[in-house]
Amino acid sequence: MPTILMCPPDYYGIEYEINPWMSRSRQSDRALAVQQWEDLRGALEGAGATIELLPPVEGLPDLVFTANAALIYRNRAILARFRPEQRRGETPHVARWLTAHGFHLEEVPEEFAFEGAGDALFCGETLVAGYRIRSDARGHQWIAGRLGIPVLPVELVNPQFYHLDTCFCPLRPGSAIYYPAAFDDYALRALRAQIPNLIEVNAAEAARFACNAVVIGSTVVTNTGCPMLHAALKREGFEPVATELDEFLKAGGSAKCLTLRLDGEDAAGWRQRSGD
Repeated sequence: MPTILMCPPDYYGIEYEINPWMSRSRQSDRALAVQQWEDLRGALEGAGATIELLPPVEGLPDLVFTANAALIYRNRAILARFRPEQRRGETPHVARWLTAHGFHLEEVPEEFAFEGAGDALFCGETLVAGYRIRSDARGHQWIAGRLGIPVLPVELVNPQFYHLDTCFCPLRPGSAIYYPAAFDDYALRALRAQIPNLIEVNAAEAARFACNAVVIGSTVVTNTGCPMLHAALKREGFEPVATELDEFLKAGGSAKCLTLRLDGEDAAGWRQRSGD
């Protein structure tokens, strides 16, 4: 059964500015954020997922974005080493939870920034890894060597799409959603060579974080305002589900950012092979 880690938005808010979406002058509506988070949880449970809860912590407003906490590979969790100082306090809290739930923890060397499943997503056997803005390519290469897996580092060049999961979403091995303008030319060539079926998202829907989707079997959960992507997904045999997440878009996050798949993403080759 799909298992997803989420963190209730009890202390979520725009308390600092570490990406182009965040502005302390444009605060989140707390009650609306809670309702949108609950609606997302309901959509995921409706698709068959079990939700585990990471307790929120006052003073850590972005802890709600659990995707950044770690990269999960079987029973191993490669912990985030956040580049922004404001988020570094999240890691010990996440580490305690993961340890208590049976994960073996590993850390990238101190000289590398790494922001978990926000910048590292499996598509088949390969770990596609975004670098430059929030994570380091050499850190991804260290992880690949540690896990014994192939890695495809791709450079992100648009500050609005600062994590890989804001502009790329694997659907199944060999198939993914992507927003081309977020990547440099070499990354685009590499993605097109590696992944046979790439579904392009247009600029308007990319700005709605269309690529920041959660895939559970044939269900793909996105923010609202992505009709073109939803039509394309239906043609591919998926069932798209929209749930409004605009309060989290104010901080540069959406459905995928609010979730960490603890049992491995559906598109991961190792999960397809082992059933883990």
